Amino acid sequence: MLVARSIIGGGMAAHGAQKAFGWFEGSGPAKTAGFMRMLGFEDAERMGTAAAYNELISGGLIAAGLFGTVGPSIMIVNMLVAMATVHKDNGFFASDNGIEVPLLYATAALAFAAGGFGECSLDRLFRLEDFFSKRRWFYLGVGAAVGTAIAILNQRVPPTSQSSQEQTPAAQPQPAPN
Repeated sequence: MLVARSIIGGGMAAHGAQKAFGWFEGSGPAKTAGFMRMLGFEDAERMGTAAAYNELISGGLIAAGLFGTVGPSIMIVNMLVAMATVHKDNGFFASDNGIEVPLLYATAALAFAAGGFGECSLDRLFRLEDFFSKRRWFYLGVGAAVGTAIAILNQRVPPTSQSSQEQTPAAQPQPAPN
């Protein structure tokens, strides 16, 4: 579990650092905000900051194995929003910017939320496992993640000049440069 948590959590935290700080050849806050605006979010700066720090926090919590379903639930929110806004029209495979990668992250997060973080985790070290292992936290976390993703997606402003079905491929939102 430690290796899986390190890869999934570390990868997501690094992705957040690209957006938040421009690290690892990332887009940084200004370009992330521009991308969020392109996706239809009016308060693009706030949404870009929220996405960046959600990725940093969720990845860090999962990598550390801390606070049970909290990190996985936050990761699921970001991945559902990413799939619905950036990837859904591109099919499945990552080579076409499809939903493959965010779906893998969301699935891994769901597995951590359901099965815990394993023996080498801060939850175990601090004896938090019993508290966070209760099924209610899993259902509450995943339910809150889905509800939050829906609320975020409802903040988008539909395109005014033409519907998204009429947009040419060049006009479709592309991922922020990382």
